[in-house]
Amino acid sequence: MDRNATQRSSRHTNVPGSSPSMIRVNTVLIARILRMRRSSCAQPKRLSRLHLSTVSRVSEASDAPPVPDPGWRPFTVPNLISLARLCCLPWFVWLVFGAEDRWFAALLLGALGATDWVDGWVARRFNQVSELGKILDPTADRLLLLVALVVMIADGSLPLPIAVLALFREGVVAVAALVLGALGARKIDVTWWGKTGTFLMMFAVPCFLASHSDIGVADAFGVTAWIFVATGLPIHYWSAVGYIPQAFDAVREGRAGSASG
Repeated sequence: MDRNATQRSSRHTNVPGSSPSMIRVNTVLIARILRMRRSSCAQPKRLSRLHLSTVSRVSEASDAPPVPDPGWRPFTVPNLISLARLCCLPWFVWLVFGAEDRWFAALLLGALGATDWVDGWVARRFNQVSELGKILDPTADRLLLLVALVVMIADGSLPLPIAVLALFREGVVAVAALVLGALGARKIDVTWWGKTGTFLMMFAVPCFLASHSDIGVADAFGVTAWIFVATGLPIHYWSAVGYIPQAFDAVREGRAGSASG
């Protein structure tokens, strides 16, 4: 009787969840709840740190000095180099026809061709890129090559087929530039292929001239000239073909800019 009463009393006084299995379950749940609270508290801190880092980057970008507008900037070192190259053209013509010194004329023409890379490097290295330079540099390259071709055709030191192919390419590019300008197209920058083709041709031409001089290694310059032509002339034409899609884009962008303005 007393034992039954004691058992009933213990059943009535037993706390729910006080069994060992329930205690383990409750412990696991409490641990998970604590971890969730800690992670939720840490999340705003990570977000705040991310926000602060983003703000600091934006402020650093805003504090950075603005990129200067190229503008025309006529009095820059690259523009002076391009002008000096143009001023040497009469000297080159005199060396061929007046002094009849083909070797020195070839050296001068080779030096003028080499400086084609110098002015571009100086402009990029010392932040002296200008709108005038973008026009003056390719104009100087084209005039140097045209004058050299015409002079050497008259002198007889350049094979006529090579001269005709080079002149035809330059003539097509010049006419295309005039047509694009009349259509209101934006300016097309010279590509790497265009600069490379001009560079190779500007070395092939003086090598042909040196091969007709009276120096002892004239024949070696003749072989070198044909190597430069074999690589430079195809690149010269390939670069001209590459300008075709750029020309359509330039016309479209130029007309869109004039319409919006």
